Amino acid sequence: MKLSLIKSILEQELKATKDGSNTPVMLWGPPGVGKSQIVAQIASEKQTQLVDIRLSQLEPSDLRGIPFRSEQGGVDWAIPKMLPDIERHGSKGILFLDEINAAPPSVSAAAYQLILDRQLGEYKVPDGWVIFAAGNRQGDRGVAYVMPSPLANRFSHYELDADLGDWVNWALSNGIDERVIGFLRFRPELLFEYNSDLNPIAFPSPRTWEFADRALKKFAEVPEHLSAALEAAVGQAAGIEFMAYIENLDKLPDIDTILRGEDVEIPDEVDLQYAVAAALIRRAKSFKDIKKEKATLENILLFANRFPQREMGVMLVSDLHRILDDELFKLDQFKPWAKETVGLLTE
Repeated sequence: MKLSLIKSILEQELKATKDGSNTPVMLWGPPGVGKSQIVAQIASEKQTQLVDIRLSQLEPSDLRGIPFRSEQGGVDWAIPKMLPDIERHGSKGILFLDEINAAPPSVSAAAYQLILDRQLGEYKVPDGWVIFAAGNRQGDRGVAYVMPSPLANRFSHYELDADLGDWVNWALSNGIDERVIGFLRFRPELLFEYNSDLNPIAFPSPRTWEFADRALKKFAEVPEHLSAALEAAVGQAAGIEFMAYIENLDKLPDIDTILRGEDVEIPDEVDLQYAVAAALIRRAKSFKDIKKEKATLENILLFANRFPQREMGVMLVSDLHRILDDELFKLDQFKPWAKETVGLLTE
């Protein structure tokens, strides 16, 4: 399932805490696909508290608490401070149980009541808090136990897939280098490539392409270091291919010339065409005042129709829409572009 769809579902589950109709959610997916990141992103965007508990690092007593003798002669339990509390954490938020199926069965058993009944002994999860969990699939060669049926039956289950459109949308909003975006547009199958039979140490994933972006920022002036860092991030094969793509970018036409609306020869190489599109989108993303840059944006639309492959222009304008939203449709060149390219609009 696409990350954008799951994000919408999780947001609705968070909203449903208002009437108590929320359901605990379990996110499944391979390493590096963005399970933990999407939960953190929702908490940030909704400005709500996030309590992230890694169950694989806990003992049963860490979750259940420590027993102690009460003054009345019975036994009470010291409630762990890491669990959501209205005074410490606020009245609403997300309790995120990460790596849940990497936890020993004794710890998972301690979580049963917490997940389904929203309480653990005398402790109760505040009404405004939703419970999300995440874990790797067993076939991913990570540390994972078979999730016991009683625990699995306490969740609604969703499996995340790496989707390039969702990743590009995230990348444009988070300042990812245009060369990474352009390369993955050219080689979309390398957004996530993992062979559990080979059990690789480094492999391409949304997480490790973010590492590659960091490598570009740190080692751009030292090619030998950059090449080694890229291979260390996304694996040898993908790293070598990406490095070759970067070294070929000296053939790229001048982006400022395109933005001024001047005639520019489009590269024959498809990878460079993707690179041009990514560079134009990065520049459009940097515009702070769309109205002042209207003429420049019009020139991008004009250039979009010059690609030999129609799909390349459609991709460029689709990415432009991610940035401008409905403001794209107000540009004078949009209607002519749409009529000529896809024939969707009429007079």
